[in-house]
Amino acid sequence: MKADQNKLLTQVGPHSPCGDLLRLYWQPVALLDEFNAQLDPKMQERPLKAVRVFGEDLVLFKDLSGRFGLIDKHCAHRGVDLSFARYEGDGIRCPFHGWKFDVNGHCLDTPAEPTGSRLKEHIQQRHYPVIEKAGVIFAWMGPPNQTPPPFPRFDCFEAPSSHSFAFKGRWKANWLQAFEVGIDPAHPSFLHRFLQDEDLQSIGDNDAGKQFRSASAGEINGQKWPMTRIMREFCQPNISFESKPYGMEITSLRSMDEQLTHVRVTQAIFPATFVIPLSESLSITQFHVPVDDEHTYWYSFFTSFDKPLNKEAMRAQRLQFISLPDYIPKSGAHNHWGFNAKEQVSQTYLGMGEEDINVHDQWAVESMGPIQDRTQEHLGTSDVLIMANRRVLLKAIEDVQNGATPPGVSNALISSSRFGPDIVDGVAPSLEWSNWWRDQVKHKQEMCQWLTDELSVP
Repeated sequence: MKADQNKLLTQVGPHSPCGDLLRLYWQPVALLDEFNAQLDPKMQERPLKAVRVFGEDLVLFKDLSGRFGLIDKHCAHRGVDLSFARYEGDGIRCPFHGWKFDVNGHCLDTPAEPTGSRLKEHIQQRHYPVIEKAGVIFAWMGPPNQTPPPFPRFDCFEAPSSHSFAFKGRWKANWLQAFEVGIDPAHPSFLHRFLQDEDLQSIGDNDAGKQFRSASAGEINGQKWPMTRIMREFCQPNISFESKPYGMEITSLRSMDEQLTHVRVTQAIFPATFVIPLSESLSITQFHVPVDDEHTYWYSFFTSFDKPLNKEAMRAQRLQFISLPDYIPKSGAHNHWGFNAKEQVSQTYLGMGEEDINVHDQWAVESMGPIQDRTQEHLGTSDVLIMANRRVLLKAIEDVQNGATPPGVSNALISSSRFGPDIVDGVAPSLEWSNWWRDQVKHKQEMCQWLTDELSVP
């Protein structure tokens, strides 16, 4: 890749071409958990926090009626920092001259002005539309003269709260390399390779890293195999993709013998989201949101198509590896991501632990440097999806700069349509894999009570 293309794809600040594109999509900006006083006691009296998205410094707060507001961090009066504002229930007040703003950025009061002044009627603090979905606060940061598209209708957003759990973490790297690691179908055979397998019965529903050991769908000689064994023993996938209205459907085939093929179907939702299976009944939908050019938050939505999730256990398990209130991983370059040479010999291919596989991806993303120098890479056949995604991204940036409609769920017709999008991981008859995986999806849908209830509504 040429240096100017790499710069174009990785710069996301205000008025940057890629930043302009990404702002046209609903993006997560905070977990609802971040306003949970049990997790952050400061929220009991003052539900307000500073957030940074696309290189912009903002303030997110919740008023007493439960509405969230996302406004510019710098006061419209003289530019001081509103993350230090006084919280007053129906809005926040700047401590400099007392100007007060509600969740929509309306100025409610300018107390230093003469009695009868109508100045407040002409003041609008810059703000962005927000919406709550699946335990996460999303914002649309496109131009103020444009109407946001409808919020997309994916499974992870349609599932009931009992079957959904959201979490996040921050990486010290550019958004694109974070996303490219996630959609790469070849890397699980190496980066997440476990050198030994566990008894599938010993794996808890709420384990984090061990979920990757869960069984694939289908059987081999009457036995279930964990995904890790398949990824370890069959490491040369045949990777293909099909363009979809929302992005790309990715198929990775690992031929096991003449009769059996491992099929893994995942989804890339443009511009920075993937959907992958964790087990036969549990999926992850992961967003990658730029903090700025050199930092990224990932937001993972766990969706169960079977029984309710134990969200308290899932949260507690993951909080072992994250520092609150900013969800910063405890591992990183400062401690070599927890690397253990002895473990690398006998337990994992990478040597960075079994319980938190997020650190595997974190190492891959962060060790490239804050912004990967793609002029120095040498891509191979297994990188076909990486190359295809970059072409789509470059074309989308060009289209938006020329005034055209961006692809995917920024288009109202697409975002209002109902998509899964569907995924699977399993062992199929080699000659019937295409029909097999769709039958697996249909069976999962028919067995999912909340999904059948939803789809039965006219």
